[in-house]
Amino acid sequence: MELIYFAAAFVCGFAVYQLKLPPLIGFLLAGFALNLSGYKSTELLDTIAALGVTLLLFSIGLKLKVHSLVKPQVWAPATLHIIFSSALFSGFMLLLGVFAVPMFVDLSWQSALLVGFALSFSSTVFAVKVLEERGEMASLHGKIAIGILVMQDIFAVIFLAISTGKVPNLWAIALIIALPLLRPVMYGVLNRSKHGELLPLFGFFFALVAGYHAFEFAGLKGDLGALIIGMMFAPHKKAGELSKSLLNLKDILLVGFFLSIGLNAELTGNSLIVAIILILVLPIKAGLYYVFTNLFKLRARTSLLTTFSLSNYSEFGLIVCAVAATTGMITSEWLAVMAIAVSITFVIASPLNKRSNELYVKIEHWLLKFESKTRLAEELPVNLNNTKIVIFGMGRIGTGAYETINATHPNVVAGIDIKPEVVDKHVKRGRNVLIADATDPDFWQRVNHSHVEMVMLAMPKHMQNIFALEQLQASGYKGQVTAIANYPDQQKELEEMGVHSTYNFYLEAGSGFAEHVKQELFNE
Repeated sequence: MELIYFAAAFVCGFAVYQLKLPPLIGFLLAGFALNLSGYKSTELLDTIAALGVTLLLFSIGLKLKVHSLVKPQVWAPATLHIIFSSALFSGFMLLLGVFAVPMFVDLSWQSALLVGFALSFSSTVFAVKVLEERGEMASLHGKIAIGILVMQDIFAVIFLAISTGKVPNLWAIALIIALPLLRPVMYGVLNRSKHGELLPLFGFFFALVAGYHAFEFAGLKGDLGALIIGMMFAPHKKAGELSKSLLNLKDILLVGFFLSIGLNAELTGNSLIVAIILILVLPIKAGLYYVFTNLFKLRARTSLLTTFSLSNYSEFGLIVCAVAATTGMITSEWLAVMAIAVSITFVIASPLNKRSNELYVKIEHWLLKFESKTRLAEELPVNLNNTKIVIFGMGRIGTGAYETINATHPNVVAGIDIKPEVVDKHVKRGRNVLIADATDPDFWQRVNHSHVEMVMLAMPKHMQNIFALEQLQASGYKGQVTAIANYPDQQKELEEMGVHSTYNFYLEAGSGFAEHVKQELFNE
């Protein structure tokens, strides 16, 4: 049975992808199509979906630094949004009840507040998938969006503990004490897992056993445990490699999650109508995100892109409604409402995020009227005076290019990266590296690039280089552009867009290795 489900997911995902939309929309559509055909979710599929979400949270933890959560631009918008959106949604539903709208008329104020609370959350699964596909997990708006989602997870744990009567037991105290003490041992095991098949198995073990099941045993939310264990490994030098080793497995398991949303929905006429009503008020939720993030000195673009990442309803709403249904606070029909609403918002938000930079450019003049005059350190203008060559993406390839050029032509090259920790590392080593976002439409408008003769796009994600190239061309830049690619079709796309030369990392790495060997032999 599950083979049929995944086959349908592939067919729909492939079809949607040809329309240049994220495959996850196809996975959702496959779930609804199977549902309408009489299929239902299975225990195995639900298990696969749960595993996918757990590994996703573990992967988020691997990329998340604790200090990022205590920043005002993260915890304050998250808290304010939960309070205001819950109040507004519940008030709106009570108002519809006064007018005897079906399903709303039976809601008490407590039930309305609970559903409003469920609607205030945004989808962690969707946001991470979109940010990963766009290569923006390390961008400022990506980190703020993930930080807000983590804060929402914390509120979720508090809610579940209160609503289900599930409170931490004595083992929770032992767990809190033991984890910091066991950290050196955990790091030692990670170091000895090396780079082969043991590495993803290591992640699987610590996400599910040391994370999920250990926290469940202690009376805590298992998914939160996976997130916390991941955060414990985040400072380790192998955290990025561990995350990459889990990537394909996590993505396959998450297909089960998207399928299960459509398969578990009980579709009725009323549930569809109510879901559409909730979709119509989604702009209010998105607007609140923009207003609250803008209050804390974020640029208009950063606030807008953060808002787009969070402009959806969350799978957590299904959990809240399921808990409420078991206690009799709402009818089980609300589960179908949430499933439909979550799915439709995914479909709406996917193209919205895909065209976010384009949309920002169109409404930039209006948004700038409400932008804060004060800038965060991460968003200060970039100075490129006397720079002739700019390298975007200071990973291994960008760093190698920087060192090679700087050795023969010092003081003419500058590196740019969106990760503060990467920039700090290079600055400490004496390199001219600045922090900025190459995909930011404002970037080339705020900097004088008249002296820049060449731009090298060396960012790891192909779409990052595409977006950067589009913004670069839109700014009127006339110099040369070169870019890296992983595959021939990516090279072709870049060249068709006007890139003067491309470097296929996989094909030309062998040539570079051969040149290195020839030099070694010649020197001998």
